[in-house]
Amino acid sequence: MKVSRITLALLAMVSLQAHAKDGHNQAKKEKDVASMTAGKIFKDCDDCPEMVVIPAGSFDMGSNNDPNEMPVHRVTISHAFALGKTEVTQGLWKAIMGDNPSKYINCGDNCPVEQVNWEDAQEFIQKLNAKTGKQYRLPSEAEWEYACRAGAQQKYCGSDNLDSVGWYGALATPAGNSGKTPNPVATKQANAWGLYDMSGNVWEWVEDSYHDSYNGAPADGSAWQGDGAMRTPRGGSWSYAQHAAKRGGSAPKYRYSTIGFRLARTLP
Repeated sequence: MKVSRITLALLAMVSLQAHAKDGHNQAKKEKDVASMTAGKIFKDCDDCPEMVVIPAGSFDMGSNNDPNEMPVHRVTISHAFALGKTEVTQGLWKAIMGDNPSKYINCGDNCPVEQVNWEDAQEFIQKLNAKTGKQYRLPSEAEWEYACRAGAQQKYCGSDNLDSVGWYGALATPAGNSGKTPNPVATKQANAWGLYDMSGNVWEWVEDSYHDSYNGAPADGSAWQGDGAMRTPRGGSWSYAQHAAKRGGSAPKYRYSTIGFRLARTLP
């Protein structure tokens, strides 16, 4: 079957238009990524959390304090991502889920939600993603520690002085500053990237399965999966002080008044 010159010209024109559209979409995507400068704060909706853009980069993860924090290893995160400016609050949880599982309800809407397990956090994320069409998730453990350290090697997330950055120590001797309860978020000093309460207030679930050391851990910042029998919370809580590299391991169904979470979001 012969194809006329007019038909060929039309096909060529359609192809050029398609390529132009693809180029426009790619340029728009690149522009959107470029606009997400490090430290920028944004919200996807009125009921959405404030998110902070975290730059790509490398850091030394872990410490020599404890076998489960060893070996210290180099991690490179090649793409910027976003992390919640604060822990997920009781108010945000209620806006998305319609209830409040927290033990310390009287602390108020601006206090971190607690008594939520790893599976509860995943259900919250599914509902938030359905509402926004975005890719919220839990951070990987490497992303969490990278954001906590914010380019420094301080004992805690943002300082060597825990009193300045965290609510902690209710069950310690001598007691710390928390008053035996969680406290409103963003009332202590932020770290260098504008993140609050990464040390203390509530432990924060991350995506990873728990492993008893970093032997074999990924070096690209991705979540380290396993059998899922134990999941990892980070950061310590109002009950005890914990340094920046401290790790925990808890069953994904475990709920306690010292554990909440912080959101991450994949950027374009």
